Amino acid sequence: MTYGTDNLPDLSYVELDRARNIYFQLSPAELVEEALKRNEGVLADNGALAVDTGEFTGRSPKDRFIVEDEITRDSVWWGNINIKFDAEKFGALLQKVTAYLSERDLFVRDSCACANEKYHIDLRVITETAYQNLFVHHLFLRPEIVNAASRPEWTIIAAPGFKADPAIDGTRQHNFSNINFTKKIILIGGTGYTGEIKKGIFSVLNFILPHERKVLSMHCSANTGAKGDTAIFFGLSGTGKTTLSADPERSLIGDDEHGWSDYTVFNFEGGCYAKCAGLTPEKEPQIFGAIQFGALLENINFIKGTRRVNFSNIDKTENTRVAYPIYNISNATSPSIGASPKNIFFLTADAFGILPPISKLTPAQAMYYFISGYTAKIAGTEAGVTEPKATFSACFGEAFLPLNPVVYAKLLGNKIKEHQVKVWLINTGWSGGPYGTGKRIKLKYTREMISAALNGELDNVAYHEHPVFNLMMPLSYPNVPDHLLDPKNTWANTENYDEKAHNLAVAFTKNFEKYAGFSSQEIVNAGPNVTISV
Repeated sequence: MTYGTDNLPDLSYVELDRARNIYFQLSPAELVEEALKRNEGVLADNGALAVDTGEFTGRSPKDRFIVEDEITRDSVWWGNINIKFDAEKFGALLQKVTAYLSERDLFVRDSCACANEKYHIDLRVITETAYQNLFVHHLFLRPEIVNAASRPEWTIIAAPGFKADPAIDGTRQHNFSNINFTKKIILIGGTGYTGEIKKGIFSVLNFILPHERKVLSMHCSANTGAKGDTAIFFGLSGTGKTTLSADPERSLIGDDEHGWSDYTVFNFEGGCYAKCAGLTPEKEPQIFGAIQFGALLENINFIKGTRRVNFSNIDKTENTRVAYPIYNISNATSPSIGASPKNIFFLTADAFGILPPISKLTPAQAMYYFISGYTAKIAGTEAGVTEPKATFSACFGEAFLPLNPVVYAKLLGNKIKEHQVKVWLINTGWSGGPYGTGKRIKLKYTREMISAALNGELDNVAYHEHPVFNLMMPLSYPNVPDHLLDPKNTWANTENYDEKAHNLAVAFTKNFEKYAGFSSQEIVNAGPNVTISV
């Protein structure tokens, strides 16, 4: 811990060495104390610091930019996801942000990313608020020794109180998250949502590792069994990625961001950032138990008249969050590294009730469904959604991918073949009809099927092929009702199922059109059987 001027980090390279007060490498307890003193939040009865992140309670994807320069010009997959930003505009905006911060107190933390030492990068994170710095302590890796005199490889600057002028600064609105690969700076302003810090460095790793080091970066959770067998779980929000990887019978490697090198799967982070809407100790005991003193709760509500968290109240946002260091999970691995996986699970919450609860994929199908990154939104999840809506996010994390998604898919396919990995598509969504008619597949059945796959119990059972999606579905498994394994059998009107299956297959095919020109014919042919009428 350092207050004042002794042993402070060198911030001259970002012109912040003259800030009013610099608080460097404070402990979680000290950061909680500073946050309370500055009225940034309050203590919940479980000891966690509860804060509101202000105007933004989630990321703002349309306000994430990448500076176009010699490094990125011909490498980044430019478009609506990766939006170009002028290098000169970035320099001017950086000067304005540093001028703003130079008149304020700063919280500075040196951290790192990537648990595999061969790939790790050193980070310096400079924040305007104490709670943001607490988040950084939890989410990034915590080096045992910090050399304050050295300049880390990447710098993240987060100034939620600074608002850009779009007409002058080149932003879309007053908030922004801006990545400069030449200066190695991530500049965040106008938003207090901490997820922008986390996903900023994730975007950097998604460029550096596959592009420069041929390591597959992944938006996934991972755990390992008693025999050292690693499993990976891909899935978009609401599919059960965090819940299903938090298995008391297996050790957690990490809940969100990983790399897959030649022979290891390694966590990028040092903590977890879990959704906590509807959280209960019965459904998710490990996550519930991790919320203790020093944990950071975002945008939650209390039971009226108390400091007891009401996890079912999502009046502020459905995206209520909790951040905590991974050591709050009792069975987390240390260091956060595992062997190459034996099983990969693609999780989808299919609100149309079409996809099987479990199916086995060929390597070509794995690449196709990985590129597709399918799930479905249900009514009420966002404004304007009144019925199930198909959602595709390439590689289950398109918003964070600077490169063409096919680059990541080819890396995945090569590794699946090299390591003979079994790949499964898991529907954690609906059965017996779409949302509103059918029922959500019981979590206990999903857990049973995943356990069966992990234990090899599905290796020698009989399978049959889905007529539209070509997915291989097991005919039976002892602990799951047989009729659930083929989704068509759960529908009262099978003709209606066929129609809806065709419609979903058309959605898959139309979505894949933008990737087809970059993909092999084998991958294209691995999609559903459907003809689109012109």
